[in-house]
Amino acid sequence: MKSLIIQCFQHVPYESAGSIEDWCAERGHQFIYTRLYLNEKPLPGSDYDWLIIMGGPMSVHDDHIFPWMKGEKEAIGQAIKAGKKILGICLGSQLIAQVLGAKVFKNPEKEIGWHTISFTDTAIKMFSLEESKKQMKVFHWHGDTFSLPEKSVLVASSKACENQAYIFGNHIIAFQFHPEIKPKNIDLMVQHGHKELTNGKYVQSADEIVREQQYFEQSKLLMFHILDWFSHKE
Repeated sequence: MKSLIIQCFQHVPYESAGSIEDWCAERGHQFIYTRLYLNEKPLPGSDYDWLIIMGGPMSVHDDHIFPWMKGEKEAIGQAIKAGKKILGICLGSQLIAQVLGAKVFKNPEKEIGWHTISFTDTAIKMFSLEESKKQMKVFHWHGDTFSLPEKSVLVASSKACENQAYIFGNHIIAFQFHPEIKPKNIDLMVQHGHKELTNGKYVQSADEIVREQQYFEQSKLLMFHILDWFSHKE
């Protein structure tokens, strides 16, 4: 396939695209951060092929605190209308859901740390995943969740949060969890978000989070697998 120009909306400096950048480098695609927290302006639609929207500690309802968020939502809406391929992670998945008309609200439980998700049968078939991957431990850091956008398809859930991932048409995929996570990302998120690591049924301690080294490789393989699938969808 042709080399892609992939724009990435970044909300805070310590939440990078992790293994997505690795995938772009290995597949020969150009990766460009738009650092919204520095008031960088989104690229016009003619200047990029895909849009990646990262996570962050803010809420989709914080337009009054982060003035750039209004422009970000407008850019997401334009990308959807133009039929761009869009991938959202955590806050990114919530922003896409809101722009598509769904509600974003507090989840009954915070979900922080390594917790199991279950892929639907549809996801296993769609992504050509092995049955052994139907349940996987992945990394989470969120207090909000969303209702499913109309006409979207749920593809993953967890005990703490039903709506963990959805597909919208063939051009939008969104994850509440963090399949892109790498050790450096974990260290920075724990450093900046340690005050959120309070008692909770689905909240791990910093030590527990950092100790779970064995799940990084399977997260990377999942991210690469889904990005390869996504890149071949028409």
